[in-house]
Amino acid sequence: MSVRLYVGNLPKEQVDRDELHAIFAEAGESVSTKVIKDRKTGKCRGFGFVTVPTDELADEIIAKFNGHMFKDVALKVEKAQPRSKNSEEEDSSSKPNTNNKPSGRRGGNKKSKRATQQPTTDSGAVQPDPRWAEQLAILKERLAAQSK
Repeated sequence: MSVRLYVGNLPKEQVDRDELHAIFAEAGESVSTKVIKDRKTGKCRGFGFVTVPTDELADEIIAKFNGHMFKDVALKVEKAQPRSKNSEEEDSSSKPNTNNKPSGRRGGNKKSKRATQQPTTDSGAVQPDPRWAEQLAILKERLAAQSK
């Protein structure tokens, strides 16, 4: 059973698969690598994957290479989470439509699934993304000051 590892925090520039493979090559010949690139620009999207044959080797690689410096950035290495059904749908929707049927996103009065989903918090209120909560609070203060 092979184990897939997520390698994050790759530099968003021209990162080659061979460069990434060179880092993990000392772990053995059975290690394979994949750099995820933007289809339009061909530049690295900031992450990739390493596939190893055993769970034990995966744990060793995580312990050894998590935080490893690569082109002046510390890599983040962890076991990859299996794709969720939603991400598979999003991936397939980003691929070009090769058949002659029109895409389901065009035309019609269909509401998107995202617009109809309800928040899953206990209070029922939509919680802001924690990465932007501070900026959101500042904007709310500014709006309140303008309305006075």
